[in-house]
Amino acid sequence: MTATSSSALAAPFVDGLARHELRFQRCTACGTAQTLARYACAHCGSDALAWETARGTATLHAVTVVSRAPSDAFRALAPYTLVIAQLDEGPRLMAHADPGVRIGDRVAAGFFAHDGHTLVRFSPATG
Repeated sequence: MTATSSSALAAPFVDGLARHELRFQRCTACGTAQTLARYACAHCGSDALAWETARGTATLHAVTVVSRAPSDAFRALAPYTLVIAQLDEGPRLMAHADPGVRIGDRVAAGFFAHDGHTLVRFSPATG
């Protein structure tokens, strides 16, 4: 897959972020949801994929604090919290999060601009 085709494949996800929507693919053949844009379902291999918009609520499955950024683009954010969050719709997503979150916390997606991109940041869910 070339960078161009990869960019086109992920465009619904990236465009959704710009509109402050968290999008994912769902296989219409088997119902599996996936956050990494693919040409085929990771579960059954079908190419019958549709884009959906998540509610934006999730449960945290992993949390880490990045003290040393892997690139210049993220150096100004360090230290920052990265999480693996399982969306209520099923798929998992790596994203930023508010400091102090813990595994098992219920969170809600928010969005922030950084380096010309819109990124996801999870915060503790209220209510």
